Amino acid sequence: MKSIAPSQAAANHDGYIHVRGANENNLDNVEVRIPRDAIVAFTGVSGSGKSSLAFGTIFAESQRRFLESVAPYARRLIAQGHAPKVEFISGLPPAVALQQRRGTASSRSSVGTLTTLSNSVRMLYSRAGDYPQGAARLDSDAFSTNTAVGACQQCHGVGTVHSVSEQSLVPEPSLSIRDGAIAAWPGAWQGKNLRDITTHLGHDIDVSFGSLPKETRDWLLFTEEQPVVEVTPERDRVAKPYKGRFWSAERYVRHTVATSKSENLRAKALAFMHSQPCAECSGTGFRRDSLRVKFAELDIAEFNARSLQSLAELLRPFATVAGGEAQADVVSMISIDLLARIEVLLELGLGYLSLDRSTPTLSPGEMQRLRIATQLRAGLFGVIYVLDEPSAGLHPADVQPLIEVLSALKDEGNSVFVVEHNMDVVTRAEWIVDVGPGAGSGGGQVLYSGEVAGLAQVEESVTRRFLDASPAPARNLRNATDWLELRGVNLHNLVDVDAKFPLGVFCAVTGVSGSGKSSLVSGALAQGAGGPAVPAQDEPEDAPVQAVIKEVTGAGQINRVVLMDQKPIGRTPRSNVATYTGLFDAVRKTFADQPLARERSYGAGRFSFNVAGGRCENCLGEGFLEIELLFLPGTYGPCPQCQGTRYNEQTLEVEYQGKNIAQVLELSVAQAEEFLAGIPAAARALATLREVGLGYLSLGQPATEMSGGEAQRIKLATELQRQRRGHTLYLLDEPTTGLHPADVQLLVAQLHQLVDQGHTVIVVEHHMDVVAASDWVIDLGPAGGDGGGRIIAAGTPHQVAQNQASRTAQFLALRLAGDDS
Repeated sequence: MKSIAPSQAAANHDGYIHVRGANENNLDNVEVRIPRDAIVAFTGVSGSGKSSLAFGTIFAESQRRFLESVAPYARRLIAQGHAPKVEFISGLPPAVALQQRRGTASSRSSVGTLTTLSNSVRMLYSRAGDYPQGAARLDSDAFSTNTAVGACQQCHGVGTVHSVSEQSLVPEPSLSIRDGAIAAWPGAWQGKNLRDITTHLGHDIDVSFGSLPKETRDWLLFTEEQPVVEVTPERDRVAKPYKGRFWSAERYVRHTVATSKSENLRAKALAFMHSQPCAECSGTGFRRDSLRVKFAELDIAEFNARSLQSLAELLRPFATVAGGEAQADVVSMISIDLLARIEVLLELGLGYLSLDRSTPTLSPGEMQRLRIATQLRAGLFGVIYVLDEPSAGLHPADVQPLIEVLSALKDEGNSVFVVEHNMDVVTRAEWIVDVGPGAGSGGGQVLYSGEVAGLAQVEESVTRRFLDASPAPARNLRNATDWLELRGVNLHNLVDVDAKFPLGVFCAVTGVSGSGKSSLVSGALAQGAGGPAVPAQDEPEDAPVQAVIKEVTGAGQINRVVLMDQKPIGRTPRSNVATYTGLFDAVRKTFADQPLARERSYGAGRFSFNVAGGRCENCLGEGFLEIELLFLPGTYGPCPQCQGTRYNEQTLEVEYQGKNIAQVLELSVAQAEEFLAGIPAAARALATLREVGLGYLSLGQPATEMSGGEAQRIKLATELQRQRRGHTLYLLDEPTTGLHPADVQLLVAQLHQLVDQGHTVIVVEHHMDVVAASDWVIDLGPAGGDGGGRIIAAGTPHQVAQNQASRTAQFLALRLAGDDS
């Protein structure tokens, strides 16, 4: 979009933010004018550059300017972003970013602590609770499981204790120690080391473990002693004797769980432990004297376990203006504050959550809405709130309350910028900034900045045709080839639920937020069909789901279950699009076949940045180094030796069609599809990635920089390129998260392709375009949390759209208007 840039003096006073020369990521010298004190929607296809403009440029520059006013020494303590690549920005107020981030790894972080509601609840119990006769009044810290005075001494406030037994540590006692009877011990060299130490301690490692005396078995498994002996390695004349320290199986497992930074090692160690509620505190995590204090006949644990909706109803009688009695005044004051803050969360569709719900079990959308509610209560004025798809994870019925909350933020004198794909939110904004026209190098231009209605005149915009929802096209529905039935399902808010899932078709599971959709599909169905277990909503991430299912029929028709969630495809920057999909293997082999590589005897491993040989040894293949600055926060910069390429100079001398391996990794999926067309294995993977709407990602984009929706679609693309035999059941949880409506159409086409190949696809979804395109719909509700967990309607999309009991029906009916199928 071209316009004449105003002078800085004029720009500062005209009520607009002026951006000129923005070149962050794929932005191409962008110039744009955006009003303050308005709700502004940033739109465009996935990867077009809208987040680079809203977050990477406007928010980043606002943050940078604010931090310049902070003392240099204090700045070291603040996590800072980068300085954006922009020539000029004026009229820029302070900004607050509310991005979609998953919960922290700590299960001690909860809805109550995140929203600070727990502080008020603790004060309520401390000052206004009903104490047992003669009991001393407790400080508010006594009502927190995260403090020394409040946490149960047995489980340290976690509520769960882990124990081991001979059966858990030695699953096959008929094996000898040499053959791996003590399964809880580590493998590889560490395991051999412990076996050698055991021999030198005088124990027989060649007889079955079960035949050893009980005293010996108990010592090997449970002793806290750690004797050190001199070990002479068996059958190894080269290795010299060394001092070896003994670890019992229990001590090794507990040490690994407590100290290991490897999620895989921790998960393996936890598999050898029994986890059960702490008997001392009955699984609550609180001390007994704290649990004896009641409010409205509930102890602190019972209060925290109630849904926010039920807490609001409980507090209303107390939230009245009292007068006279001091105790009544305290109860009233705290209750009024709690109720006001809880009602904001109810407006955002989060009434099904409880205060003790741990944040790692929350979706990114839920986390962001909790932060919005906290900001609304902060009462800030003159701030830009930059939100990343706040409608993510929201049922259409909950979108209107979200818009009202965003309007409340604006009415308090703030600007609200939303990066959004939901057209219900976009059409109700006051201003729209559309970025495109395509993704990656094909985007990065502001096509339009103005009132929403004006976008309809911009022919280059992909967004414009979705502003007015058109009816879904009529289609012939598939019939189920068979049925998979679950009877008596009990998991979270699902209580004795019977569910029938059609096989050989495309099935959508719908319902308001918290109604039990993910519990039914990712939990119960995945487990009942013989698929992978996934974490329960209130268990640590490495604990398996324990759904109770009385009966399962029809699972024998399924050969394989694939659960595609939104967890990262890797935990480090070393995992990227190319490595995860496997296409990098074909690319590395191709580079190894080049004349110069053959001349130097380079194998395919030479072109990996994860192993010694071809990588840059200065940065160990990371491509960057941390730079320590005196009195300023540390920062990261490109490795001076490899200039960020991750490879050494000799490796980069090998080229394929004029590009070295580092330059290939810099290509976007769309560019690489053309460049690598001569490598069939790579071309097939790249075509699939493009078809699921990921053509804008670069091959070397680290897994840590991808959204949950992108990670899920990479998993889907990886699955699509494989030729699978037999009947596979694909389970997806909100795959449209982060997708533009145009990309949703591409995704739906790929899912239908899987069904046409003879498989079953079941998606948990709020996007009505996807639901309307399905063959069968299962709707849960009627509400969230305790008010949900029931199947309200099941049938074809048209049948469910006519069901008066379903909250989804009216929104589905709008998409099916004119469809008489």
